[in-house]
Amino acid sequence: MRFSCSKMNFLPSANLFSKQLRFGIQTCYQRASSLSAKDVVVPPMPVTSFQPDPYEGPDFDKIRSIRANHLNPALFTYYKTPLLIHQGHMQWLFDHNGVRYLDLFGGIVTVSVGHCHPKVNEATKKQLDKVWHTTNIYLHPKIHEYAERLVATLPGDLKVVYFVNSGSEANDLAMMMARMYTGCYDLISFRNAYHGMSPATNGLTAHSTWRFNVAGNFGIHQTMNADPYRGEWGGKHCRDSPVQTTRSCNCSPGQCVASGKYVDQLEEVLRYSAPKGRVGGFFAESIQGVGGTVQYPKGFLKSAFNLIRNYGGVCIADEVQTGFGRTGEHFWGFEGHDAIPDIVTMAKGMGNGYPMAAVVTTPAIAKTMSAALHFNTFGGNPVASTVGMAVLDAIEADQTQANCRNVGTYFLLELAKLRDEFPNLVGDVRGKGLMIGVELVSDPETRAPLAPADVLAIWEQCKDMGVLYGKGGFFGNVFRIKPPMCITKSDVDFAVAVLRKSIVSFLEK
Repeated sequence: MRFSCSKMNFLPSANLFSKQLRFGIQTCYQRASSLSAKDVVVPPMPVTSFQPDPYEGPDFDKIRSIRANHLNPALFTYYKTPLLIHQGHMQWLFDHNGVRYLDLFGGIVTVSVGHCHPKVNEATKKQLDKVWHTTNIYLHPKIHEYAERLVATLPGDLKVVYFVNSGSEANDLAMMMARMYTGCYDLISFRNAYHGMSPATNGLTAHSTWRFNVAGNFGIHQTMNADPYRGEWGGKHCRDSPVQTTRSCNCSPGQCVASGKYVDQLEEVLRYSAPKGRVGGFFAESIQGVGGTVQYPKGFLKSAFNLIRNYGGVCIADEVQTGFGRTGEHFWGFEGHDAIPDIVTMAKGMGNGYPMAAVVTTPAIAKTMSAALHFNTFGGNPVASTVGMAVLDAIEADQTQANCRNVGTYFLLELAKLRDEFPNLVGDVRGKGLMIGVELVSDPETRAPLAPADVLAIWEQCKDMGVLYGKGGFFGNVFRIKPPMCITKSDVDFAVAVLRKSIVSFLEK
């Protein structure tokens, strides 16, 4: 069977996840390869001179008891035996027993320049001895220094910054800005998008697994996700990535037909749902994060922005995960789409783990917000601003953007070899820089997702061998690779070898 840019129904039926069929699928995989796990050589974990301090906190059982009885019951933990992380250094994490792990998830794409980066730590400790917090009603130098440096990284007229504390809060504020400026309440986001978990941003987030059964989502519409792998259209010529999907399509390297079809779907939403032909704004992650590192077809986002502006709306780029050089080619993910938004939201890697975020917009949109008082108690406080500047210093000094481009491309190409070696299991490898996804499937033709228990088996073994992969996508079948931006090619060799051995071990069972 060959795929084309025609409409397809690829969602799996429920019985694909039965134990009997899983066994049959694994048997077919095993017959296709004579490779044994004992034959797969994994190089030693790359060395580090860093030695963690002895753990002095509550014991493991006490921690689990406190979590069960006194923390948010919706909090879930990874792995059969959860990790109790004690200390971190650059790309490494250490548990309470001193066991070292290569962190390829970076605290959910939050640790940018490295755990406890020495220069960031040094600058923060210095500021802690001066002043931690004072209201922004008074002047203090750090917020002003940081604002000037941050907006200098952005193109066009994106020159006014609002400092807040989290990505959800940033997107929440961006929603209000778009509505205030345009005078139109309706907003659009993608199916499969994730923009936060506040009561307002939960309406933008289009994952049923993250939705509560409460009133909300007023004035928010979702358009078809422009996904060249799982979507209605797209294939091997469509992504801005060193690795393309193997799915055939009618596009050519110079012209993406699928892009125009997804723009048509967006216009369909506008035509039928936008009140009086107007819309307030359009939210888009430059590469979808929680949704499984989904990239749009080339040219799509630029055309979508133009269309939204024709309907009177503003364009909001959610750079919470893709910003600060992670995609390698550019400092901001939207720059890879040759598109300039009207509002940019950012968080996570901005503070390297410190809780901080921001919204950057144009003076014209910012002026609208002066219609009433607007204030944020902690946003841009002296410590946060110091951390932010130290992160920018580390990005420049360590050349992490170039490292994302070079090491990230190497990582993608090595993972593509796994896809070619195990085509019945590794359905897709995608991404840019160190924003990478590996999608596991039970059927490469229908793209039916690998059963959750099977994904977890591979994932768990990777952890046991010292590598922490993230996990995401709507079906939970995508390995999310978004490590600290300081990892090396030796780390990649180790991580890919561990994943390969885990796959082979899974196929032998």
